[in-house]
Amino acid sequence: MSSSSTLGGAAAPATAALDQFPVVRGHLDAATSGIPPVAAVAAMRDAVTAWAEGRIDGPGFDGAVDRSRCAFARLVGAESGDVACGANVSVFAGLVAASVPPGGEVVVARGDFTSVLFPMLAQERRGVDIREVALEQVPEAIDGRTALVAVSAVQSSDGRLLDLDALAAAAEHHGSDVFLDVTQAAGWLPIHARRFTYVCGGAYKWLLSPRGTAFLAVRPEALERLTPHTAGWYSAQEPWATCYGGPLRLAPGAKRFDVSPSWTCWSGTAPAVELVAEIGVEALSAYDLALAGHLREGLGMPPSGSAIVIAEHSDAAARLRRAGIRASVRAGRARMSCHLPATIADVDRALEALTR
Repeated sequence: MSSSSTLGGAAAPATAALDQFPVVRGHLDAATSGIPPVAAVAAMRDAVTAWAEGRIDGPGFDGAVDRSRCAFARLVGAESGDVACGANVSVFAGLVAASVPPGGEVVVARGDFTSVLFPMLAQERRGVDIREVALEQVPEAIDGRTALVAVSAVQSSDGRLLDLDALAAAAEHHGSDVFLDVTQAAGWLPIHARRFTYVCGGAYKWLLSPRGTAFLAVRPEALERLTPHTAGWYSAQEPWATCYGGPLRLAPGAKRFDVSPSWTCWSGTAPAVELVAEIGVEALSAYDLALAGHLREGLGMPPSGSAIVIAEHSDAAARLRRAGIRASVRAGRARMSCHLPATIADVDRALEALTR
């Protein structure tokens, strides 16, 4: 039975994109690292070849950065001018954390990924109050003292989803800023960036990109509240024309928070994120959640709105490994994540390994 007939018509647009990926069997680990489409691999090979042959054209990579910026903006409902391009989440998180004044309060989720938590916890040294609460209590924990909420939309350890509607409503009611990490969400979970002050994500997981690229969407009214501590030559409007000397000449939008790009990484990121945007989050969500739902049903688990599935079997990781299924172990449990180019056959093989 084909993937499309098993998963239903809603998943057909994503299923049709399978031919744009290399043939990879048993990969249920997009939450660790996504599989790149062939166009991304080809673009990176061309860049590496040019490097090896001494033909690197630095300004030529600006197009890949801008294409990536536009594709991410399209995915999260932002304007391209509101998106900064960087290398990882923690640097952007640190930039935002540094904007909280001494005596301000930051609400975080207990047990969240440390690239979100550590930049916030580090602010305690300068008198910022950090309040850790359970993920489910984050929206109700926001009050008049809360300057910032820093939290992941989807938990890396187990795939739990934050109630984004409740978060947006509570933050707006109390006038609190939100730093929302979408590294485990962007690409399959609909994200509406304009509801949150900052939306940040690494691209190497569900956005199928090489490791070393990340995005930060910033509401325009928050631009001046962030000091561009990491500003360099690429933070200028015309970086190749302003490589030397003062005065400070920053780009007018979120580009002022750009960092010098890893050229080969961005060459692969552009076609990867463009493909995700072309397929569309709705189609990818239907596809991924259908795979995850099939997996949960086979394991006797209740339904969930997450594309990440945790197997509780004590020897689950070993069983999956022996069956040729690529998964990961997080917080002591096997973590499977369903995303292109995984198919229903991969899920069935995982179920056979876990239930036989």
